[in-house]
Amino acid sequence: MDLHLTGKRALVCGGSSGLGRAVAEALAAEGAHVALLSRDAAKLQAVADGINATATGRAVIVTADLADHEALLKAVGAAEGLLGGPIEILLNNTGGPPPSGVAGLDPELWRTQFEAMVLSVFRLTDRVLPAMRAAGWGRILNVASSSVVEPIPGLGVSTALRSSIAGWAKTLAVEVAADGITVNTLLPGRIDTPRIASLDQARAAKTGETPEQARAASVVSIPVGRIGAPEEFGAVAAFLASPKAAYVTGSLIRIDGGAIKAI
Repeated sequence: MDLHLTGKRALVCGGSSGLGRAVAEALAAEGAHVALLSRDAAKLQAVADGINATATGRAVIVTADLADHEALLKAVGAAEGLLGGPIEILLNNTGGPPPSGVAGLDPELWRTQFEAMVLSVFRLTDRVLPAMRAAGWGRILNVASSSVVEPIPGLGVSTALRSSIAGWAKTLAVEVAADGITVNTLLPGRIDTPRIASLDQARAAKTGETPEQARAASVVSIPVGRIGAPEEFGAVAAFLASPKAAYVTGSLIRIDGGAIKAI
């Protein structure tokens, strides 16, 4: 299926690894031109080199810390310069906080994580929306978590803050729908990424299991019987970013192998 993404300009946050990398590779395979953003220039360049060697689209890199909002906005301008025009597809993708509950946490921790995980998404989206509205076309994709639908014990901060992204995105989708812009939020379950590996290590340290045992135990609750591949996540994102998904907006898209129990 041709997703008609050839020449579209995309900005992918967290593009150096994991879900962001998978989305960038999927978009570029469909002919999109992708700006990869994260803090690590060396990792970004390695991903960009791989894309440029194999994909029909091309990749460039820009660096910024999502918690540094001024640097982040400058990076958008740099990306637009390298891509030759305004951003048409935005993947909001932030790192997750350390495992924790929610009771009794230092308010400073909440503030720091909110600025990095939530406020950065709001500001970045507001930066690219005017050009999308002027063009009458745009795609906003947000990476959240399956915990938005079914909270995961021990991931309290992540659940709370990613849920705020989901509420914001649903509201924004209504505001910009008439402008030809869709806004959707992706809810990954257990996808084989460095983030999942770190969570397995944290569980192992707490329970006395090995990381391999922790990983195997998690698979038991996944109906398809395995952990998802990043490429599977990237394929869903690429479709939602395409003109063919113009009638899908304001949605929470589960990519979890059926693990979420809620209807």
